Amino acid sequence: MEIRNVAILGSGVMGHGIAQISATAGYNVVLRDIEQRFLDKAMEKIRWSLDKLVAKEKISSEEGNAIFKRISPIVDLSDAVKGADLVIEAVPEIMELKKKAYEDLDKVADPKAIFASNTSTLPITEIADVTSRPKRFIGVHFFNPPQLMKLVEVIPGEKTSSEIIELTQKYVKSVDKQAVLCRKDVPGFIINRLFIPMVHEACFVKDRTGATLEEIDSAVKFKLGFPMGIFELADFTGMDVIHKATTEMHARDRKVVSPHPIVERMFDEKRLGQKSGQGYYKYSDDRYERVALSEELAKRCNPIQLVANIINNAAWLVSNGASDVVEIEKAARLGLGLKKPLFATAKEIGIKNIIDELNRLAAEHGEFYRPDPLLETMR
Repeated sequence: MEIRNVAILGSGVMGHGIAQISATAGYNVVLRDIEQRFLDKAMEKIRWSLDKLVAKEKISSEEGNAIFKRISPIVDLSDAVKGADLVIEAVPEIMELKKKAYEDLDKVADPKAIFASNTSTLPITEIADVTSRPKRFIGVHFFNPPQLMKLVEVIPGEKTSSEIIELTQKYVKSVDKQAVLCRKDVPGFIINRLFIPMVHEACFVKDRTGATLEEIDSAVKFKLGFPMGIFELADFTGMDVIHKATTEMHARDRKVVSPHPIVERMFDEKRLGQKSGQGYYKYSDDRYERVALSEELAKRCNPIQLVANIINNAAWLVSNGASDVVEIEKAARLGLGLKKPLFATAKEIGIKNIIDELNRLAAEHGEFYRPDPLLETMR
C-alpha cells in the first residue's frame, strides 16, 4: 500500500498544521470540519503561514500557491474521506467525541484506509475498538505547532498490524518529522509520561523545600539542561492541557502521576498560563515573556527530586517494554528540548543517590516513589 491521499478531521491548530505539512510534502489533502466557517478560518491561517515562509524565502511564491491548492476544505464527511489512504483525526481531546467521530468515519471510509488519532493521552486501543479495523488503527501524536516541532510519537494499539506501523513511520518521515515509536499503548505515551508528572513533582518540591518558582526553574534550566524552567514550560503549554492530561493518565494508572492539588485549582480558576495572562507566573500581554532565571538562583535548589521523578518514569517505560533508552533520549531532545541526555544527567547526580532519594520519598510519601527495578541494575 502507498499513501497518496490524506484526510484530516478537525481544522483547529493541530489539524490545519498537519494539513499544511502534508500538502508541503506533496500529498493530496482534504481538511474536514463540521462547519464551513471553521474551515475558512483554518485556510486563512494556512495561507498566512505559507505567505510568511515565502517572505522569509524558505519557499517560492509558486511553491506556496501549489501547496495551498493541494488542500481541499470539505464539510461533508463522506466526500472528505472518499479515496483517502490515511485519515488523521485531530478533533478535541474528549474520548466520547473521538469515539463518535470514528463510528461515523468507519461507515464511510474505504475499508483499506488507515485511521490515525492525533491524541496526546487517550488510549489508542480503546478508540480503535469502536471501529471495524483495529488492525489498521494507530496513534500519531504531533506536537504543537506541527509546522515547527520535529517529533511525532507513533503509538500502535494492541491490535495494530506491523504493516500499519511501518507505513505510518514512513509517512512521518515523508513530512520531514522524526518518529519515536511508543511500543505499548501506555498512559502518557513517552513525552507526557515524563513531562506531566514532573510538573506536579515540582509543586511538591516547592512545598517541601521552600524553594521559589524561580529557584526551581533555574535549577531545571541550568542543571538539568531544559530549555526553560518546568513552571515556565507548564505556563507555556497551558494548565488546561496539563490538567486534561493529568486526569486521563491518572484515571488509567494511579502510579503514573501523583496529582498536586494546585494544578486542578489553577485550572478551575482559569489561571492557564501564558494564554490567560497568569499561571505560575504573571504575564503582562500576549507577547511571550521569558522569566528571569539565572545560574546564581540555580545554586539555591537541589533538583534531585525532579531528576528522580523523570528518570523513574523513563525507567518504567523501559522496564515495561514501551520504549528503550535511545528512543527516550530522542523523544526528550525533540519533544522537551533537552540539551543534555536524561540518563547522563542521572549518572552525573549518581544512580545510587537517586535510588536513595526515591526510597526516602517512598517512606515519607508513599509507594508512588518506589524506584523502578531497572535503576538498581544501573548502579
